[in-house]
Amino acid sequence: MFEKSLEKSREIFGNLMSPKDLRKAEKTQNKFLKKYGDDSDRDYRFALKDNPVLSELGTKELVFGQGAAFSDKTVFVGNIRMGFGHYRISMAMASCARALGYEPVWVDLNSFQSSTCTKIISGQNELYSLGSRLSQRSRLFNKLYWEPLNSEGFRKLSYNCADQASAELMAPLLKNLPKDKPYVATHVWPAQAAIHAGFTRVVNAIPDNWPMALHLAQGATHTIQTRSAWLGYKALRGMDKKRSLKPMPAGDLVCTGHYVDHELVSNLEADTALRLDRVQNGKAKRYLLTVGGAGAQQALFASVIRALLPDIKAGKATLFINVGDHRNVWDSLKKAVPELGSAQVFMNDYARARAYALEAVTGEARGIVGFCHEDIFAAVYITNLLMRASDVLVTKPSELAFYPIPKLFIQHVGGHEIWGAIHAAEAGDGSYEVAPGRETVDMIRLMQTEPEVLVNMNRCILENKKAGLYNGAYEVIRLAVRRR
Repeated sequence: MFEKSLEKSREIFGNLMSPKDLRKAEKTQNKFLKKYGDDSDRDYRFALKDNPVLSELGTKELVFGQGAAFSDKTVFVGNIRMGFGHYRISMAMASCARALGYEPVWVDLNSFQSSTCTKIISGQNELYSLGSRLSQRSRLFNKLYWEPLNSEGFRKLSYNCADQASAELMAPLLKNLPKDKPYVATHVWPAQAAIHAGFTRVVNAIPDNWPMALHLAQGATHTIQTRSAWLGYKALRGMDKKRSLKPMPAGDLVCTGHYVDHELVSNLEADTALRLDRVQNGKAKRYLLTVGGAGAQQALFASVIRALLPDIKAGKATLFINVGDHRNVWDSLKKAVPELGSAQVFMNDYARARAYALEAVTGEARGIVGFCHEDIFAAVYITNLLMRASDVLVTKPSELAFYPIPKLFIQHVGGHEIWGAIHAAEAGDGSYEVAPGRETVDMIRLMQTEPEVLVNMNRCILENKKAGLYNGAYEVIRLAVRRR
């Protein structure tokens, strides 16, 4: 049966936690035990499964079963589905691991339905998705609860204290995996769970550009994507405003650059040349509009589509819309924008959607093209394929803020995302975050009529590539492989 230790909750990077915080952490732990059960005596066994999308990345999926065999080249990619972002970053890690000659194994802690680990994560994911949607429907909820939670609540060291206690309950799922293999986590819970389970080569790939204690996994090597975030994490800035904190130890925090797939990095110069040709020679500009995993921001998406319709009808713009696995979002958008009824749509046909996206890189693309897949892997990865064929990515400033394509940033969902847009604007490969309504329409018009806007972004992308800014995923894999 489970025995409480709360070892990593008592002291975080040398900073002792208060009795009050420890009581709260223990209370959270007990609540989850009571609600989801204790599986510490379960003997979980695994198999490796082929996945149509992950196979493109040379990656096997870990599932319950028998006979999983791991080689000297195995690299575990620990993740969860919480929105699409952590899956997308994991795909970048898997892609770069394969490119470096390793054998990535996909470990989604939210996919083992009978385990206490998955039950906890699924419950928390449902709450986060609900909060994301409510934040877009209620300004009051967003202002008084959601924004403060995402920018300041998750920032507190006390939050990490409670999270570490919860992650202890996730460790039994991993106990039968070899602990000496490199393990890259793209969410803090897989990182914390692996540390609790005894893994010795854990790299915790932090997604956000805003320092938050939420992302700390003591015992792992932490990586970040930007220099601007390094000092904030090093100093644990603002994570306990009532006292001075000891910093993260030397070597525990590494700035790697952006987490980007090998397929996008290796084709960057060629894809950028095609974008510059379209922009400089007056060809139709291609916009990629992506819906996040929570399915929020539908009204804002409709306004973007309406703003582009005149240029689409005139043959001056092309629009790709990926609604992910949210069929209801596509149906809602069609009601709001009847013109979508005549769009070409790839619905649950990944093979055809993939072929279209790859052909569009160098071929023609016209009108409005929609994409929707019930399969989560296809829902996420089709955006990666479409990025190569697109000129502008229209997105909230989440994990996509770090990808090497010109970006138009619409309103964030959660205050921590603000800093992704700030970084991209300073790196020159994206816009500042535009407000809903007129400012969004004005930015679309600017990109449509002033070629130098997108020319400058593309030139910055080429300069950033030379500086190694987009090599972060390769560096994370190298860190995990070297770590002992």
